[in-house]
Amino acid sequence: MKLKLSLLGLFLLALCSVQAQDKNGAKPAFIGKAISMQKVPSIASQTNLPAARVKEREMYDARASKNNVIPGKDPQTEDDYFVRNPHRLTGKIAGKQPSLVFDAAQSNSQPTDPALAVGPDHVFVVFNTGFIIYDKAGNALTPQTAPNPTIFPNGGCCDLTVSYDNAADRWVITFLGAGAQVAVSDGPDPINDGWYVYNIPTITDYQKLSIWSDGYYITDNTNGPGGDPNLAVNVLERDAMLAGDPNAQIIGFPLPGIATNGFYSPQAINVTDGNMPAAGSAPIVYLQDDAWGGVSEDHLKVWTVDVDWDTPGNSTISQPNELTTTPFIGVFDGGSFSNLSQPGGGSIDALQATIMNQAQFRKFSGHNSAVFNFVVDTDASGGKLAGIRWYELRQPGDGQPWTIYQEGTYTSTNGKHAWHGSMMMDLQGNIGMGYTAMAGPDTPNPSDFRVSSYYTGRFASDPLNTMTVSEELIAAGNGNIPSNRYGDYSKIDLDPNNDKEFWFINEYINSGRKDVVGVFQIAPNFNDDVGVVSIDEPVTGTLSGSEDVTVTIFNFGQNAASNFDVTYQVDGGALVTETFAGPLASATSAQYTFTATADLSTVGQTYSITAATDYSADEDNSNDSTTKEVTYLEPNDIGVTAITSPNSGENLTASETVAVTINNFGGEPQSNFDVSYEVNGNIVTETVAGPLAGNSQTSYTFNQDADLSAFGTYNFTAYTSLSNDSDTSNDATSKVVVNSNCQPESNCSLGDGIRLFQVANVNNSSGCDPDGYGDYTSITADLEIDTTYDLTITTGYGNQFVRVWIDFNDDFVFTLDELVVDNYEIADGQTGGTHTETMDLVIPAGVTLGQHLMRAKTNWNSPVPDDACEETSYGETEDYMANIFDPLSTNDPFNDAQFTIVNQGNNNFDVTLKTQSVTGKLELTVYNVLGQRIVYRVLENEGNGYHHNLNMNYVKSGVYLVKIGNNEVGKVQRIIVE
Repeated sequence: MKLKLSLLGLFLLALCSVQAQDKNGAKPAFIGKAISMQKVPSIASQTNLPAARVKEREMYDARASKNNVIPGKDPQTEDDYFVRNPHRLTGKIAGKQPSLVFDAAQSNSQPTDPALAVGPDHVFVVFNTGFIIYDKAGNALTPQTAPNPTIFPNGGCCDLTVSYDNAADRWVITFLGAGAQVAVSDGPDPINDGWYVYNIPTITDYQKLSIWSDGYYITDNTNGPGGDPNLAVNVLERDAMLAGDPNAQIIGFPLPGIATNGFYSPQAINVTDGNMPAAGSAPIVYLQDDAWGGVSEDHLKVWTVDVDWDTPGNSTISQPNELTTTPFIGVFDGGSFSNLSQPGGGSIDALQATIMNQAQFRKFSGHNSAVFNFVVDTDASGGKLAGIRWYELRQPGDGQPWTIYQEGTYTSTNGKHAWHGSMMMDLQGNIGMGYTAMAGPDTPNPSDFRVSSYYTGRFASDPLNTMTVSEELIAAGNGNIPSNRYGDYSKIDLDPNNDKEFWFINEYINSGRKDVVGVFQIAPNFNDDVGVVSIDEPVTGTLSGSEDVTVTIFNFGQNAASNFDVTYQVDGGALVTETFAGPLASATSAQYTFTATADLSTVGQTYSITAATDYSADEDNSNDSTTKEVTYLEPNDIGVTAITSPNSGENLTASETVAVTINNFGGEPQSNFDVSYEVNGNIVTETVAGPLAGNSQTSYTFNQDADLSAFGTYNFTAYTSLSNDSDTSNDATSKVVVNSNCQPESNCSLGDGIRLFQVANVNNSSGCDPDGYGDYTSITADLEIDTTYDLTITTGYGNQFVRVWIDFNDDFVFTLDELVVDNYEIADGQTGGTHTETMDLVIPAGVTLGQHLMRAKTNWNSPVPDDACEETSYGETEDYMANIFDPLSTNDPFNDAQFTIVNQGNNNFDVTLKTQSVTGKLELTVYNVLGQRIVYRVLENEGNGYHHNLNMNYVKSGVYLVKIGNNEVGKVQRIIVE
């Protein structure tokens, strides 16, 4: 949440600012100290603690739509690499049920922004407008309490964060207000010890505090009001603040070389435990998406900060080290808040372009590690499936360069969306990651999977790039989040008493908006505990009477295990028992191949294989076994299962790529077989060289493209032709592709479909346009809300039906609930001649004010179809603009607005809205003719209005709708991309 700086804060900021020596920024941009420091008495000593505000309130922050996303610039055609290439152990190791789950806070803030910190005896829970402290058993030690004036005496609003400084045994809390306020406890007890509270002028929005050896590092979204892009990173003098020194210093830095000039959400890397690195070289990390302006490939940027508290002017921030990543898709819906559809309706924020709270650091023998994550779209098609891209960076020692040690993309089971992750390493190097998941577009029974809290993880010795721990539920939500705003913060922490137990807090609905805590552990609980986690061989395909059986055994225990039995049986038959010699170290896996083979020789039969360990010392037999089904497939059976390209769209061309997915359902590899596609009677056949292995699939792109240049519907069928195919029922699949530019051609041969369109101040007598479509968007009808108008139309032939839509939600899709005239018939039973009739055009109450696209469409001798883009046999389509106004409104902010879009060539458009009466944020959105939002950006007033350079050079040619406005009013224009 954003707050304007106080006048005093702004004055001190200006007074203490230091000009960087270089535009790229190597020296501090700010050197100063806190506005004030106050000593606040302990919570226990205060009476009548004020209750936290829980009244529903939309939290308006500046995190939305700030990166300069260029539509179409990142046209990835393949789904996320790690999703396409999962390791065989992904999600195979059984996780443990959480040891403790409880609802820790309740608030109707939108969002609640939960976070927590765990100390030796306390769990400090914060949310947007309050805090509550628990013991380690989940018992509340305080009520839900307002942060001000309990801890922060100078007011403020929101965005509480909390950290436990393990090395100092102190608590650190931040709070937005008069810049930001930072409270450091003066002892280890957050209830019975007091607080040193500092007012920091340089923080504006969405702050995240991290602990490093030489400072408290706070990153800032510098695009909040009053934000300074030169102050993306602020370092507070940790030692002085721990001592309550009122002269504690602040040093502020830019992010030199940052490739985006919009929203900032960097993360300083936080020390997880009390093992501090050497002072200096504090790392700052931020993702860079090649869909953003100025970014040529997906990568991470890592800066390092060195502060000199004795001579602050000598402090520096490095140029960024760029770490190239496996490609990812980091943009949802052009950058907006509304990204993921909730089950049963409504959407929710995917929290894109953000490294999630927090990035974590840990020292190990021989290296240091840092882990963090952000959300990605794993589906490269027009659909969306949120997943979590996670990283471990390593450096050989303190102050050494960072490199990517491993990266992966985690997706939830049952096709669910997964996002909003928070991850951390325990003392052994095991990773725990809590996250949010809910039903995705293909999830069965989606209402069973509301927004809920889960965890996964991996053991230190697991295969790289892989989350091996199965998805474990922390708490299931029972309703939808009531707004698209969803926790900008969640947080995971470790119990410092054992350095193995993860505590994760997240937001969900449990008969109200709640923040739920789940406690879980990845590290072993028992001394002796082994089990089979996967059966690796055999696999479905061509089998035999002597199949090798290979399994993966995992040691869940703390002790190494040797000389224990491992078994398998087929369909409940004879038990095969052999000895695994080992040793198998703690938290490691090993493959074992039985010497005794399995008879799986019946074609068409499915076999059930169960494998297990039998270890006399085992303390947990619940994870000993696993079962797998394998089928002896017919040898020859292939087919096309999907037509992946082309897809419905606007202005398709005469050379559209045709691509299909071919599955080998059989057990034998196949080579040199035919694959064909047929579209509207035309057949193209080509040969696939192969080989395509049994029980596998491949993508095939035809050499011959399809001509889809004519507007209309194309019926595609694709199929394989294989001699001796055992099952021809799965050979083929079909798909309908529609080419539309939403300027449907029609036929004027029966006279003018619309000779005169007259309503309010619109009077168009141009007659039937030669191709049946007329673009009259230069003409605007002023139409009053909740009013009925006379619409007069003259035609040159009878039996003409007319429909009129107004696109009230400005998504370029004309829906039936946007009809203002519904199939009125003119001159029933008449033929040629001049026929003029007047009908009612009704503007409903409650629709959005401002400019909207208005479409009039006629058809001869039959009703106008529901699809406003569909061509009609005889008739035409005309587009106008409608300005919906409310004469009783006292706050029509766009009365003086001048909205212009100038094509500057090369499909770059200068978008300007000049106005003196609107000063707040406005949203710029761009839709294609299919109603898909491809651009979303929040614009700030630049003094006399709003301006944006719209780069459409990477999108398909066609017609697009551009709007600037808000939830109440807006201005709309069409543009044509060539």
